[in-house]
Amino acid sequence: MATRTQAKTTRTARKAPAAPAAPAAATTHPLPSYLDPNHLGPWGTYLAQVDRVAPYLGPLGKWVETLKRPKRSLIVDVALRRDDGTIAHFEGYRVQHNISRGPGKGGVRFHPDVTLSEVMALAAWMSIKNAAVNVPYGGAKGGIRVDPRALSLGELERVTRRYTSEIGLIIGPSKDIPAPDVNTNEKVMAWMMDTYSVNVGATATGVVTGKPIDLGGSLGRREATGRGVFTVGVEAAQRIGLTIEGSRVAVQGFGNVGGVAGKLFAEAGAKVIAVQDHSGGVSNDRGLNVPKLLDHVAATGGVAGFRGGEPLTAEQFWSCKCDILIPAALEGQINAQNAGKIKARMVIEGANGPTTPEADDILQDKGVLVVPDVIANAGGVTVSYFEWVQDFSSFFWSEAEINQRLVRIMTEAFTAVWNTAQQHQVSLRTATFIVACRRILQARDMRGLYP
Repeated sequence: MATRTQAKTTRTARKAPAAPAAPAAATTHPLPSYLDPNHLGPWGTYLAQVDRVAPYLGPLGKWVETLKRPKRSLIVDVALRRDDGTIAHFEGYRVQHNISRGPGKGGVRFHPDVTLSEVMALAAWMSIKNAAVNVPYGGAKGGIRVDPRALSLGELERVTRRYTSEIGLIIGPSKDIPAPDVNTNEKVMAWMMDTYSVNVGATATGVVTGKPIDLGGSLGRREATGRGVFTVGVEAAQRIGLTIEGSRVAVQGFGNVGGVAGKLFAEAGAKVIAVQDHSGGVSNDRGLNVPKLLDHVAATGGVAGFRGGEPLTAEQFWSCKCDILIPAALEGQINAQNAGKIKARMVIEGANGPTTPEADDILQDKGVLVVPDVIANAGGVTVSYFEWVQDFSSFFWSEAEINQRLVRIMTEAFTAVWNTAQQHQVSLRTATFIVACRRILQARDMRGLYP
């Protein structure tokens, strides 16, 4: 039955260009004018992923173009008075991709290479991620094109507050809720919350998540993304007959996501044999001492120089012999150039968009199971949802309750994705998009268009 349905949908999609009344899943609309079709960046990766899911949307396919353009994109000038009295200017962004299922939700990153294309893609992946775990959010993302390491603490606070004021028109507890991302943390969220609250004249703890506990933050939030990676990794391993105890794990990025996931896998009996980050790499075939490595990273800012292992180059990292590979750094790390070298049985995407579509195909041909970011790293936004709910009710749960709720939601979400993948004989990424896009477009369809 599933095969006949799939074939029927595919035939419909192929006929669409010749029939104006056909579902829009196969209709090509021009790109927005502010995008360069020859340099789409991460947004191009996202569009390719949407194109792969379009044949499985059925009657909802008429709304597919909704997924290919953000609801709202705001570019702001973030002016900063430097400590020396000079004025600096930085580009700031806040993109709301889709709000059909609820307010926008997504992090804010401070990085010198942030682009509009990147933020658009990250916002879109947040739409998919939130729908995949079935929390009542849409997708949003933000960022400032700045190197926070080049700013003093006072400058960092001022640039954060200025950015918050500039995007204040479109954020709010019931409109769009920022959260930490690359190079932002609970301190930055505290500044954002305070700035917004001062501007509206009332304390609004629910305007951001990932806040300090004393300002309405949630227990378990800091480790939530890494715990989600571990949870879905265990579920996936069971389904391919991979025993976690004794398995070999390699991790790229060893911060709040990769470090927590590595710690949890090590506690479950796995051996973390290789770790790489912006500072370099380290390996130990007998297994790295994860607690000591985490202490080293906290003290030095990276894994380079850790004495509990041997130095490891980037090329060596991607070709190391392991069972589980966890890319938990930036997007586009697994590509056509290195995907063929990967020897892992399973890739669990802790980062957003770490695997290009070309690399996806290579890994699938090699028989490597890829657990995609839009389900694997959704633990963070799930606990962010818990934080938001707790802020509204002014009633807070214990960390044990939060972790229990997180594991239940992540397990149920992964099961739905796995079953969809088996039904349609597609990758887990496409299956996640099928589940998520159907939920988003169902909401879009029921709401209709106004006017």
